[in-house]
Amino acid sequence: MGSILTCCVCPKVSPDLDQHERSGCRSQSEVCEASAEDTIAAAPTAAAEESAKLIVEAGEGLHVHHIHDREMPEDMASESNPSHNLETSTIFLTKSQTDVQEIRKSNYTNHVSKQSKVSTRQYSSCSAIFLDDSTASQPHLRMTLMSVTLAIYYHIKQRDADRSLGIFDEELHPFTQEQIPQEYLLYDPEHKVIFRFVNTLFKAARLTAEFAIVSLIYIERLVSYVSIDICPTNWRRIVLGAILTASKAWSDTPLWNEDYCKFFDNVTVKEMNELERQFLKLIIYNIKVSVSIYTKYYFDLRTLAHDHGLHLPVSLLDKERAWKLEAFSRMGKDGDVYRAAKNRSLSADDLINLQRAKAILS
Repeated sequence: MGSILTCCVCPKVSPDLDQHERSGCRSQSEVCEASAEDTIAAAPTAAAEESAKLIVEAGEGLHVHHIHDREMPEDMASESNPSHNLETSTIFLTKSQTDVQEIRKSNYTNHVSKQSKVSTRQYSSCSAIFLDDSTASQPHLRMTLMSVTLAIYYHIKQRDADRSLGIFDEELHPFTQEQIPQEYLLYDPEHKVIFRFVNTLFKAARLTAEFAIVSLIYIERLVSYVSIDICPTNWRRIVLGAILTASKAWSDTPLWNEDYCKFFDNVTVKEMNELERQFLKLIIYNIKVSVSIYTKYYFDLRTLAHDHGLHLPVSLLDKERAWKLEAFSRMGKDGDVYRAAKNRSLSADDLINLQRAKAILS
């Protein structure tokens, strides 16, 4: 039957394989392999003589740690790291302040022409509450993608230098077989170019908005841990690595790496596995995202969108909508934010039929 230790610590085949009905290469996430390094115990010298006894003893004492249980290194737990410290402002919001000040100055200069547009907006009062269709537990997909890609845009635009790593260099690891235009790697991409890339990937992989926020957290964690800048030559591979990690870590039915390879012309499963493995290694396998950190990034993204004039249509909050909002809020009340988000088979109407609390509006 082979080594019991190896089989228990790092299975190469998903236990849910029969449920996925996948064909072709079974490229499992590197999360399991990363966590296995701390769990394999050395076998005693007399293993060949008393193999049966040792297998039982090893099986009883073996404890497989999940990657979520990894402790963050103390030297990485910096108070200035926004992906860990709730009081520290996010990097993208800090980088965007220069442009935001220019936008506000321009709006102030042209306040007469802008006044008519501002007056058409609806504001909440004591008797009426106006809300859009985006909440922390159920973010609006398109608006979230626009905000996240805008944050990535400011990471590129306001970078300190052009420091990069070979694994993320698109000149060394191109996505397509066609030759990349030189100007593509020399000039900063526009916001719409970044949005088109991320939006296409999210639609193809059928990912929800929460994964975009977590991917941004991982990107800022990477920038904080490693001496690297997001620049024209590496931004797409960094974003892909973050999305791969987020989808594998938090989705109950993630896509195989083989499926992601189908989205690109010139990427093999081996290269996709290596990108995922290196990304995990660079963020010290720290994939944990607390509710407070997730919520901070969500509201900072809303602030960024508001500063750039990105708004969703608002509507009056009625009783039925209040019930739905409260039901979704109860889902993410305990533990990590994605613990409840995995139950995607439930609809908003199903949630209303759960145990009902007092209505928000009387």
